[in-house]
Amino acid sequence: MGGKNKQRTKGNLRPSNSGRAAELLAKEQGTVPGFIGFGTSQSDLGYVPAIQGAEEIDSLVDSDFRMVLRKLSKKDVTTKLKAMQEFGTMCTERDTEIVKGVLPYWPRIFCKISLDHDRRVREATQQAFEKLILKVKKHLAPYLKSLMGYWLMAQCDTYTPAACAAKDAFEAAFPPSKQPEAIAFCKDEITSVLQDHLIKETPDTLSDPQTVAEEEREAKFYRVVTCSLLALKKLLCLLPDNELDSLEEKFKSLLSQNKFWKYGKHSIPQIRSAYFELVSALCERIPQLMKEEASKVSPSVLLSIDDSDPIVCPALWEAVLYTLTTIEDCWLHVNAKKSVFPKLSAVIREGGRGLATVIYPYLLPFISKLPQTITDPKLDFFKNFLTSVVAGLSTERIKTSFSECSAVISAFFECLRFIMQQNLGEEEIEEMLVNDQLIPFIDAVLKDPRLQDGQLFNHLAETLSSWETKANVEKDDKTAHSLDKVLLNFWERLSEICVEKINEPEADVKSVSGVSNLLQVLQKPKSSLKSNKKKVGKVRFTDELPESNKENEKCVSSEGENSEGSELMTEPSLTHNCSDLISPLRKKPLEDLVCKLAMMSFNYVNEQKSEQHLRFLSTLLSSFSSTQVFKMLLGDEKWSIVKAKPLEIARLAQKNPAVRFLYQKLIGWLNEDPRKEAGFLVDILYSALHCCDNNMERKYVLDDLIEGDLKWNSILQVIEKACSSSDKHALVTPWLKGEIVGEKLVTLADHLCNKDLESSVSSESYFSERWALLSLVLSQHIKNDYLIGEVYVERIIVKLHETLSKAKELSEAENNDSSVSFICDVAYNYFSSAKGCLLMPSSEDLLLTLFQLCAQSKEKTHLPDFLICKLKNTWLCGVNLLIHQTGNTYKQSTFLCLSALWLKNQVQSSSLDIKSLQVLLSAVDDLLNTLLESEDTNLLGVYIGSVMPSNSEWEKMRQSLPMQWLHRPLLEGRLSLNYECFKTDFKEQDTKKLPSHLCTSALLSKMILVALKKEIVLENNELEKIIAELLYSLQWYEELDNPPIFLTGFCEMLQKMNITYDNLCGLGNTSGLLQLLFNRSMENGTLWSLIIAKLILSRSVSSDEVKRHYRRKEGFFPLTEGNMHTIQSLCPFLSKEDKKEFIAQCIPPLLAWTKEDLCSTNGGFGHLAIFNSCLQTRSIDDGELLHGILKILISWKKDHEDIFLFSCNLSEVSPEILGVNIEIIRFLSLFLKYCSSPLAESEWDFIMCSMLAWLETTSENHALYSVPLIQLFACVSCGLACELSAFFDSATLDTIGNLPVNLISEWKEFFSQGIHSLLLPLLVTVTEESEDTSETSFQNAMLKPMCETLTYIPKDQLLSQKLPSRLVAGQKTNLPEYLQTLLNTLAPLLLYRARPVQIAVYHMLYKLMPELPQYDQDNLKSYGDEEEEPALTQEDLLENVLGCIPVGQIVTIKPLSEDFCYVLGYLLTWKLILTFFKAASSQLRALYSMYLRKTKSLNKLLYHLFRLMPENPTYAETAIELSNKDPKTFFTEELQLSIRETATLPYHIPHLACSVYHMTLKDLPAMVRLWWNSSEKRVFNIVDRFTSKYVSNVLSFQEISSVQTSTQLFNGMTVKARATTREVMATYTIEDIVIELIIQLPSNYPLGSITVESGKRVGVAVQQWRNWMLQLSTYLTHQNGSIMEGLALWKNNVDKRFEGVEDCMICFSVIHGFNYSLPKKACRTCKKKFHSACLYKWFTSSNKSTCPLCRETFF
Repeated sequence: MGGKNKQRTKGNLRPSNSGRAAELLAKEQGTVPGFIGFGTSQSDLGYVPAIQGAEEIDSLVDSDFRMVLRKLSKKDVTTKLKAMQEFGTMCTERDTEIVKGVLPYWPRIFCKISLDHDRRVREATQQAFEKLILKVKKHLAPYLKSLMGYWLMAQCDTYTPAACAAKDAFEAAFPPSKQPEAIAFCKDEITSVLQDHLIKETPDTLSDPQTVAEEEREAKFYRVVTCSLLALKKLLCLLPDNELDSLEEKFKSLLSQNKFWKYGKHSIPQIRSAYFELVSALCERIPQLMKEEASKVSPSVLLSIDDSDPIVCPALWEAVLYTLTTIEDCWLHVNAKKSVFPKLSAVIREGGRGLATVIYPYLLPFISKLPQTITDPKLDFFKNFLTSVVAGLSTERIKTSFSECSAVISAFFECLRFIMQQNLGEEEIEEMLVNDQLIPFIDAVLKDPRLQDGQLFNHLAETLSSWETKANVEKDDKTAHSLDKVLLNFWERLSEICVEKINEPEADVKSVSGVSNLLQVLQKPKSSLKSNKKKVGKVRFTDELPESNKENEKCVSSEGENSEGSELMTEPSLTHNCSDLISPLRKKPLEDLVCKLAMMSFNYVNEQKSEQHLRFLSTLLSSFSSTQVFKMLLGDEKWSIVKAKPLEIARLAQKNPAVRFLYQKLIGWLNEDPRKEAGFLVDILYSALHCCDNNMERKYVLDDLIEGDLKWNSILQVIEKACSSSDKHALVTPWLKGEIVGEKLVTLADHLCNKDLESSVSSESYFSERWALLSLVLSQHIKNDYLIGEVYVERIIVKLHETLSKAKELSEAENNDSSVSFICDVAYNYFSSAKGCLLMPSSEDLLLTLFQLCAQSKEKTHLPDFLICKLKNTWLCGVNLLIHQTGNTYKQSTFLCLSALWLKNQVQSSSLDIKSLQVLLSAVDDLLNTLLESEDTNLLGVYIGSVMPSNSEWEKMRQSLPMQWLHRPLLEGRLSLNYECFKTDFKEQDTKKLPSHLCTSALLSKMILVALKKEIVLENNELEKIIAELLYSLQWYEELDNPPIFLTGFCEMLQKMNITYDNLCGLGNTSGLLQLLFNRSMENGTLWSLIIAKLILSRSVSSDEVKRHYRRKEGFFPLTEGNMHTIQSLCPFLSKEDKKEFIAQCIPPLLAWTKEDLCSTNGGFGHLAIFNSCLQTRSIDDGELLHGILKILISWKKDHEDIFLFSCNLSEVSPEILGVNIEIIRFLSLFLKYCSSPLAESEWDFIMCSMLAWLETTSENHALYSVPLIQLFACVSCGLACELSAFFDSATLDTIGNLPVNLISEWKEFFSQGIHSLLLPLLVTVTEESEDTSETSFQNAMLKPMCETLTYIPKDQLLSQKLPSRLVAGQKTNLPEYLQTLLNTLAPLLLYRARPVQIAVYHMLYKLMPELPQYDQDNLKSYGDEEEEPALTQEDLLENVLGCIPVGQIVTIKPLSEDFCYVLGYLLTWKLILTFFKAASSQLRALYSMYLRKTKSLNKLLYHLFRLMPENPTYAETAIELSNKDPKTFFTEELQLSIRETATLPYHIPHLACSVYHMTLKDLPAMVRLWWNSSEKRVFNIVDRFTSKYVSNVLSFQEISSVQTSTQLFNGMTVKARATTREVMATYTIEDIVIELIIQLPSNYPLGSITVESGKRVGVAVQQWRNWMLQLSTYLTHQNGSIMEGLALWKNNVDKRFEGVEDCMICFSVIHGFNYSLPKKACRTCKKKFHSACLYKWFTSSNKSTCPLCRETFF
């Protein structure tokens, strides 16, 4: 491959990949290079034909194949792998003839590449070979001999996938019957290849030492040797017998080679394993040859007997057995006692070194093959052998591995039985086997429970069974006698060790457990032992495990307690007495032993209260329950009646020792100190019961015990045991079903539910035990039936239900401690287990209560969270059970009916807040999702139908919704109304509780959302109705002015739960919804009409879809409220043609109404309202039509003037008349707005006079503004005044020409004056009286039009207004009284909490500001600025809002919030101050700026501005514009403070802040610079960055432009400006002197210093020149003025200098920088003059009173 980092020359063709290299070679030369292997010369090709000569290949092989064959000869693994895969594909796809052409060259390639180092290549080779075989089939035959050796090796590859692939290929070539034949055909070639590999080859001959690493070479060699050995074995196994002789010579030569025998000792385990496998095969197939080589075979195999490599071991032991069997004289060639046995013994003693499962099964065949001569003396040999086996058992590894332990134990017993069988009659050996081997072995195992898992007891039982059977069957007396003797000896010795283990006061737990397990196994009949053997060799997954196997899998539990495992094993003993099946040889000694041990334990229990012995006794009695044992245990004790027992009991006790034992002993033990686990005592109870004759006897006994003798925990255990075993249950069934148990449990339930009746001392466990008992009897079912009588189950559930119902009345703390938690557990178990049982009525009531507790909020139920969680799981479990019952669930189930009714009442009761509703919806969601699982698909639909309210209930809920929603549609003119309907109001209701309509629509929407997801179809158009009601709820909320927080929360909750119109419509078929809405709109109007408009607006419905519903326009007439509202809502979406049709319907009726009809809906009011709605959407462009309507209105005024509400008291006016007036005023406003044709003078008079008269009415009736229609009247009246003001304000010369002659003068002199003289006092009155100042509040709706009208007030009218005098005591002022009153009245309103008022007041004061400074000009000593007061009062307010926020962090003020008004007022005040400042003269500005510096107000302002200005003050829409233009920013665009336009409200504060900052920089640059320079570094950088980026360019441009456009003329000085370089050039000439100055503005102007550079200067001394430069620089830096003002000041200075006035020697200028005075104070000594301000500063800062120049005292 080419080097990665080398530079490739352009055009060079050397490929970097060996595949491509081969391709190139083929193209250039057309040859495949010769394939020659390593270690073979060209003359001796052997069995690998080399390919020579290109012509041959070219003629025979297809070019693609030739290409692939070349790639196969590459060294690169990937190339070979890909080529081989390609070769396989080509073999499949190409024609047979083409593929056959490859065959001559394939053997050579295959033989080499099948031994490749890379395993993937080997696998791919075999897969490709299979494809080749399938294509060429029998044509492969000529090449078989050259392939077969390598092919066999490939089938023995150590990489299994490669070996499998080779086998698949072999099977594809030869069916199993033909395989021996094929092998025989090539046997000589195969043997040659394999022998060569085994004898001749070395790592260096198999691989090229120069190119292959040593490690790889060795690995390949070892693999080849392993494969060759295994291939030889395969050859031997496959060859037919008649062919073997012909190979004998070849094998002889192989076996004669020492190199072959050395493989047995090779360091690589795979090679050793393969070698031993081959040896076994040789012994099996050519035994004669092996006998001849016995001297080599025997040592090679037998001396390796201790090889403990897991790979080698199985093959080795097989070879050992073959050697022993084949070569009889093998022991002549090895020393058994010195070499073989010690090695074997070492392996066995060490437990097989981890290979016990492999080695130990071979031990029995091994010792059975040992000749007598080798094993003498037998006793010692066998003793040592068995001792070694037992020793192996004690190794830690064997103890921890079940399989190895089993293997060892199995081998021990097999060998023991074999040795006993071989040596019966030889007493020494018999005794040795039992006394020295078997008994110590059992003893060891009893001490170590880990060894008991290894099936030892079963093997022992099997061994005994075999001896007993043989003793019975054997005819030969001698044998039988010997066996009897052996067994007798065994039982004696066993008895001794068992007694020894038990006969200790502190008996070892493990040993006792071992003894009991041993006895249980020994007591089993032979038949049960077989089944208990562990199944071997079958793998199953747990879910397939058949039931029967599961029992067998469970082993005896290691502890003596009767756990379920041992329960299952002891089961048979209870049902049939298996001792009948036990051999008599075992029965008696076993029974004796049991009695002895039982008695011994019993004594220990009586004397020392030994629990360990009691457990042992329990186990014994369970296994050996018989009256004899009980009788023996009681001994001679007499039956004494402790209490008066019933007669049946007395008789039973007399008759049955087991019952007697029960009463005399067991009850005492049970009632002693409550043991933690007294299960074993209950087992004794069952053993005693087992000895009773029938079930009735047992019932008598148990009924008697439960009455007084047994405690609750014992009863619990008795019932638990009955549930865990069907046999035990059968013993006590009549008792469990009986009355006594039932009544006792009902009483218990009653006690537990009212546990306060119990003593408070009782512990937790006291209760939990009893609850566990209740839970057990309710939840345990046997064969689909309750444990106890059904009637008692029902009574218990009723008790539980009663307790739960009281939970709500308790506090949370009490509930924490109450029985609710236990009831949940009991109910949960009851529901989850009642699979086949139908629910009783009482349990459905319980379920309902559980559901209700979960569906109510914590505040009501007082339940802690953990209990709610438990309750939820419990009721869900119950509902789950309910819906899986068969039959018509809904009709049968009381739970479903009652829960639906309860839900309906909950949502309609208006008692829910948001949290309660959320909890309810969550519970309903869970319920419905559970109902969905029911097989009854209609269930959910039926359930929703039963929660759904009727139409009348819906109507009632709609009417109970508060009516404030009407405010906005009325104000915006979307709906018209001529009656009062504002009955309900939020303030009358609880402000936290949601209206019932909202709750019901939310609940049902949630329900249909769940149903729709599962595509359940609802009946009776329920879906459409529910969606319509949801839309109604949402529309109602949307129309509210200031919705309370809890309603906003409600809507957010719906969003979170995905309860939205789009969601519901997207899931279901809502084709009828629009028709339904339309019908309701036509019927009722109001919100229904608005819903349709909202749907069209939000593009959920297209206007075309709506159009289908109003094809006939006549259908809307005669007008009703519903029809009118529908048309009004549709207006914005109608086409012009449609609107014209409606208008055509409206106009004729307008002409013909009588006075009464004018006010009705189907009269003037309704038709004019529709006309206005059409006009509002600007769809009427017919001027004549509008004039016609206007004429109709004028005629109305003539005929019925009393309808027009001119200057009257509105308190007695009917809503109908108000409605008509509102529509007339609305029409006039719209007429002015949209009518372009000129009006006649009489029409103007009508409009303007009416407007003024209506305004008077408005002004006089401000006390009635709380009445909605009057508020609306006020709004439209002011709106009309506003339209007129706007009309005349924007009148241009062109439009004035079209107006009547005197109209403008009349407007200015009379009408405008009239409007403002009414509205300004009204503003003052309204703002003083109003409490709720929110702008969006309906009560303040008229503020907007009123304030907007006031913004048009002319300055002269404002100044001439006569307002009530308002002066402040002690206020310093230079203003006249009327002006001061105006200021004092208006200025505080800048802080008023309503934006329209603030903006109107700002506009009015803005007009006044330029007028004010002139009053201060007369008295320059006044340092007070009257206008500052509002600003300063706000400092504190703003500090509260913004003080804690660091500068630079942008604050977003929520529009129309309280803070918004504060900030707005503050910023507007500063705009006014800056306007005032700008209007002042230079001297006044100096005074004002000193005042600002003193109060530090400006500093605070600047800090606030940097919290309010946005980081990026660009307009949002400018992003769309071309980027090459300068973007519009808040600094380049003027702020339009509109009152009615609320769309831009979020930008008001940021824009205003930018505007104020701009003004500040422009008008007070020096002060801002001073503040900037003294601020901390972080603020300094923020201000610098922001100003440079957004403000400096604007200001520089304005400054330069003002110089360019300045009209100020200087005598003797010319000024020019260059905008691009931001420079101003001033040339000053006087006589011969020429001075040229260049003023340069910095990039962060006005923050940075303005630099003054000198141009030409002629006739001025250098020192003088410097002074002037410094002066100009000082003026421009420290004056709050423009460049022109600075230049003017400087010119004055220079002029004075040339006039002969000397500089002041302190400030070096003639004119003072601040107060513009000349130097007047002269020193008496040196006669120099100074400015008085400079001297004052000199004296105070130096603390001296000497002249700065001559240092004499200054007088």
